[in-house]
This record gives sequence, C-alpha cells and structure tokens, in this order.
Amino acid sequence: MSVFIWLNDQLLKMVWLSNLVESFLILVGIDIETRFGASLNFFIYDVIKIFILLSVLIYTISYIQSYFPPERTRQILGKHKGIVARLFAALLGTVTPFCSCSSIPLFIGFTNAGLPIGVTFSFLISSPLVDLASVILLASIFNWTVALAYVVVGILLAVIGGTLISWLKMEKYVEGFVYDNPMVTLETEEMTRKDRMAFAKEQVIFIVNKVWIYVLIGVGIGAAIHNYIPESWISAVLGIDKWYSVPLATLVGVPMYADIFGTLPIASALVDKGVGLGTALAFMMAVTTLSLPSIILLKNVVKTKLLILFVAYCTFGIMLIGFMFNILMG
Repeated sequence: MSVFIWLNDQLLKMVWLSNLVESFLILVGIDIETRFGASLNFFIYDVIKIFILLSVLIYTISYIQSYFPPERTRQILGKHKGIVARLFAALLGTVTPFCSCSSIPLFIGFTNAGLPIGVTFSFLISSPLVDLASVILLASIFNWTVALAYVVVGILLAVIGGTLISWLKMEKYVEGFVYDNPMVTLETEEMTRKDRMAFAKEQVIFIVNKVWIYVLIGVGIGAAIHNYIPESWISAVLGIDKWYSVPLATLVGVPMYADIFGTLPIASALVDKGVGLGTALAFMMAVTTLSLPSIILLKNVVKTKLLILFVAYCTFGIMLIGFMFNILMG
C-alpha cells in the first residue's frame, strides 16, 4: 500500500513537479504566498502536469486503440445483442478518446452498418464522457475512488440510455440518409508495431493541438477561482447545501464547448472552494457530453423528438449522478 501511495503521489499527482515549480518561483523572487504567486504556481504546475499525463496517456491509449479501428469495432459490436451489445458499446467508448463532435461520424457509420440504435447511442454517450485518459487525470486530481466511481456511473448512464432508446423504438427518428448511404465493408488493415507507434504519436500531436487552448483556459480559470474568488462567494451560489447547485451547474455546462481536460482544473478548484464534488462533476459531464456544437451536429442526423429525448435523458442523468455524488461524498 505504501508503494502504491508513493507511485500515486509521484507519477499521477507529481508531487516532485509541485516542489520543483515552487522552488523555481522562489528562486526567481516570486512570493508564492501572495495571490499572484499562488495563482502562477497553480497555473504552471497544473499545465505541465496535465500535458505530461495527457501525452503519455494518449500515446498508450492510442496504441491500444490501433487494435480497434471503426470496422473492427463494428464487427465486435455486431456479434452481440441486447444489453450485452450496449455494454460492449459503452466499454468500447472508453477506449476511443473522441469528443462529443467527433463521435457523431462513428455513430452515423455504426447506424448505417445495421447496428441497433440503442447500441450506437450507448457508444455516443460513453465515448466523450468516459475515456481512460480522463480517468487517470481524475485520479491525479481527486483520488481513485472518485475516478472509478465516475467510470461506473458513466457506463451505466450510457447503457441505460441506449436501452431506453431501444425500448422506445426510436429508429424512425433517425434521418433517412443515415440508412440510405451505401456501406462499404473494408478489410481490417494489419498494423506493424512501428505503424502502431507512429499512429500513437500522430494521435498525441493531433489531440494536444486540439485541446491545448482549453487546457490553458481551464487551468487559468481554475487558478483564478482558487486564489482570487472568495470561498464565501462560491459557497453562497454553489455550496453543497444548496439544492439547486447541481441543476445550475448542469444547465450552465450544457451550451459550453470544452474538452474534459480543460474542465478538470475548474472542477478541482470549485471543490477546493467548498463546492460539492457532484456539482463539479455535473458541470464537467454536461460540458463534455452535451456541448452545443455536438447538439447541432446531431440535429442533422436525427429528428427533433429523438434529439430532445437524448438531451433530456443526459441532462437528467447527469443531475442524478451529481446529486448522488454530493450525498455519498458529502
């Protein structure tokens, strides 16, 4: 256990990096006890830590993902039926580090390939909400209990959502062109180890280029919340004792567009200021699952009734999860 704690502190929380940044700031004459110094310390440490973890994790996950290209994923899902297929879809979503927008083309491809709509929606919910990189980052910021609980509730949300849509027989509310496009079955290309390493490197560069601005903005907001906004202000609006904190955080997060890696520092700073863990996670889940651009894209492939059902279900589910975390962790 002591070895695990040491590895967790040094590899995930990067205590050594925190000490190094503090020593550097003191060396150049910056007082880390002031608001500016503490904010600068928070910003430098979190940015470096997130990019180190992000690069290592995306490389590793992408190497694993190279074994599951879309065609192979479709073949795997096509072998199963019912709730088992929806569970597999949700689990496969966790190893595909796609944002809510980039998951939609796969949703179209899977639906066109004949996969049941419940299965495709389980994947659509799970893919942006739960991926291995975000789980490790959650553990580095909070702890493993929070990270693993987040995975479980995220997968349950995806499986139940797919089951509900399947039970309601919502296939008729998918736009016709999704079914009418000719499907081409491609042979799964075998990749060498060198190919997989090159693919993983490309994914690191692609994802870092895509999310770096959100990381900087998120850490900047987190630093400001942490050191400039009084705890009493935040508690007065989003305190764990406020019944409306979870719905408010969810509804504020829905129209936003950001990556989970940018919202994590904000969630961490909010929790440090007395906001309930469930409230912070509800905000984070709403931003990553129900971003406005993804809703606009989804509107082009499904009809209004199905879109409303999807948004309403995810919003209600996220609020329920937020309340649950607040009760259990409070």
